Amino acid sequence: MLKQHTRQAGLFGDWQQLNASAVGNAADLEHLEGTRIRLESVLTRLQDVLKQQAALAASKQEMSKLVKDLFAEGQRHATVLRKGIAVHYGPRAEKLTEFKLQPYRGRTRKAKPPEPELPEGPKPPEPTVS
Repeated sequence: MLKQHTRQAGLFGDWQQLNASAVGNAADLEHLEGTRIRLESVLTRLQDVLKQQAALAASKQEMSKLVKDLFAEGQRHATVLRKGIAVHYGPRAEKLTEFKLQPYRGRTRKAKPPEPELPEGPKPPEPTVS
């Protein structure tokens, strides 16, 4: 985009200089006056369009900032509303699912892993009864 912009700016400047030089040598270039006038017309229209484009770019930036601000404000209000709904119905109410909120259903406990068995070694001799 930057290359295109600099290329367009270069062309615009080149055309302005060409037109000014042609105006300065109008007596020698009478046969090209119609083409020079058409180029001058394009330059004038192009200058107006570039001004409009710059204004729209600034407007777009303002609108983008406004959109960002409105999303932030909406997020704050939605959070407050969700919390208020949870307080109103209670944290365990299944009605919360209607508002895409998760009711509190208790904590599921993890099963304790089985204790490792001790390896079997040689058994001590059993006492004999005599």
